[in-house]
Amino acid sequence: MMLGYKKGMTQIYLDNGDLAPVTIVEAGPCFVSQVKEKSIQVGFGKTKHVNKPKSGHLKELKLKHLKEFKVSKPEEYKIGQEINVEFFKIGDIVKVRGKSIGKGFAGTVKRWHFTRGPMSHGSKHHRLPGSIGAGTTPGRVEKGTRMSGRMGNRFITVKGLKILRIDKDNNIVMISGAVPGSNNNLLEIYKQ
Repeated sequence: MMLGYKKGMTQIYLDNGDLAPVTIVEAGPCFVSQVKEKSIQVGFGKTKHVNKPKSGHLKELKLKHLKEFKVSKPEEYKIGQEINVEFFKIGDIVKVRGKSIGKGFAGTVKRWHFTRGPMSHGSKHHRLPGSIGAGTTPGRVEKGTRMSGRMGNRFITVKGLKILRIDKDNNIVMISGAVPGSNNNLLEIYKQ
């Protein structure tokens, strides 16, 4: 469990000569800010400006992002303890959680891949969603009905990714494949 920033994508050559797409993630260093009964709170990223409640909670750490992680043995961690990329090994399988890129307000054709109506002159049903439910029974729109709305900008978890390279000097982890979000997006990295 670690927090990091997505820095972009590139390609690297593996030892057997294969070309692999990788996402570069600046992971940590993270600091333990609180130890609880079944979890620990981890902070990442330095900031100058901390509000009063956070400044009392974080003492002198001045961390930007806070996140709680469940752990089996919280007594092994101490407040202020650093967690860096040495937490991972090359070949580890991880899952990465982050916010996807927002695409704004979208209609049903773009958002849910609905088919459009006929485009001839007589048709008044080009890109309309069609029926959204029954009449008098139930007399309302069912929850979860696919309609127009905001697309993207929600948390997504990508599982089964492999760590291919680690740069301990620069706190960089190269993860196989794509992870959610744009560059400089905050990510949560979990061992599977």
